[in-house]
Amino acid sequence: MGVKPDHWIIEMSRSQGMIEPFAESAVRAGQVSYGVSSYGYDFRLHPRLRGLRAAAGDVLDPKGGTENLFEDLDDGSPLLPPGSFVLARSLEYFRIPRDVLGLCCGKSTYARCGVLINVTPLEPEWEGYLTVSIVNGGSRPVRLYPDEGIAQLIFVEAASVCRTSYADKKGKYQAQRGIVHARVEEGPAGEGRSTVESKDSDERGQP
Repeated sequence: MGVKPDHWIIEMSRSQGMIEPFAESAVRAGQVSYGVSSYGYDFRLHPRLRGLRAAAGDVLDPKGGTENLFEDLDDGSPLLPPGSFVLARSLEYFRIPRDVLGLCCGKSTYARCGVLINVTPLEPEWEGYLTVSIVNGGSRPVRLYPDEGIAQLIFVEAASVCRTSYADKKGKYQAQRGIVHARVEEGPAGEGRSTVESKDSDERGQP
């Protein structure tokens, strides 16, 4: 039980495909760093970003319909305006072991510019590309750098193996392939839950 070290991350990525593509050595020179660290993995930002449409005045409802309020951003190195956010995804695809929980922390380089990264925990046996919320909490625009580091993932081993994994319960964000917008599943008895499909046809649903 505890936080998993660099050699475990390397071995799991080599033998089990836990992280693909995988940067075994930390890349730092001239870039926002990414790759294996002592007790984690700094993952990269995919070039595709989605921001709110300029004329979007509707309420963002986490239970449905938010994807139509977003649009793709075309800039190769986009500026994130003050007080705004974008949805993005990781460049890497993750496969979380059954006895491990993944926790995400923002990069200190971006934190010093007022940028906050939000990713919910990666549950046991979840897999997919991470959907990431990137928020500029400062008063100046901040430049983002696709294909470079955006956040760090820490792998925590559980005291014992869970009874039910994310794969077992067929979680709604399992094996997601792109930026996936908010969705709430329909319950067996119509428990006030509706499903919202993502914009991309190849997105099948991260916890």
